[in-house]
Amino acid sequence: MFGRRKKKGSAEDAAGAAGEAEQVVDGVDAEADEVGRERVRLEPEPRPDGPWDSSEVREPGEGRVDLGGLFVPGVDGMELRVEVAGDAIVAATVVLRESAIQLQAFAAPKREGIWGEVREEIASGITQQGGVIEEVEGPLGWELRAQVPVQLPDGTGGFQVVRFVGVDGPRWFLRGVISGRGAVEPQTAGLLEQIFRDTVVVRGEGPMAPRDPIVLKLPNDAQMVPEGVQQEEQGSRFAGGMSRLQRGPEITEVR
Repeated sequence: MFGRRKKKGSAEDAAGAAGEAEQVVDGVDAEADEVGRERVRLEPEPRPDGPWDSSEVREPGEGRVDLGGLFVPGVDGMELRVEVAGDAIVAATVVLRESAIQLQAFAAPKREGIWGEVREEIASGITQQGGVIEEVEGPLGWELRAQVPVQLPDGTGGFQVVRFVGVDGPRWFLRGVISGRGAVEPQTAGLLEQIFRDTVVVRGEGPMAPRDPIVLKLPNDAQMVPEGVQQEEQGSRFAGGMSRLQRGPEITEVR
């Protein structure tokens, strides 16, 4: 930000100086806008460590849960929940001990990544609500570490710490929201980050508008268990010994 300092001299000199300062500010703003546009229009970067497109994996169902639009890796001790919008399943949340990661895939332009633009929108929405945002380069690339305003059980206000991670793929974008200990202590989130990396996205060949959610489905042998209902542990054909899918609370994207 540039300030204007009053100079001694004629009114014409003062007016001229003010005009020059405004031109400098306009030029800087225009340059910043152009940099921002270039940033959000970048092509997706290579993904040597994942997440994967379905065309890049020979057997995506091996060791993963088939949710239609996503194949989610299974690990010991994890719980898998699905988030529902209307009648459609649009996200899956992996709960692992004291941490969780919500996975959601969206359609994207063929040669244009959207994660830079989405980060800006999330950051703007959270700061407008009084939250705090930090953009850092983490193990999964650029991410947002946020303190989001929430209402605590006793009715008072507080903050929830979350991490927004994302990766652009071929005509899709995968977003992860890490919460719990993995957000407060990022160094403990290695297994959740590996689940994110090893997820396979099935975009499909049909036309989709950019940012449309890639709809998921339950596996054929899965059974919905409402929250709070206990179910006897059973064996599972999925790696990791997962025994059930739960319908969990929907996590709404902050805009």
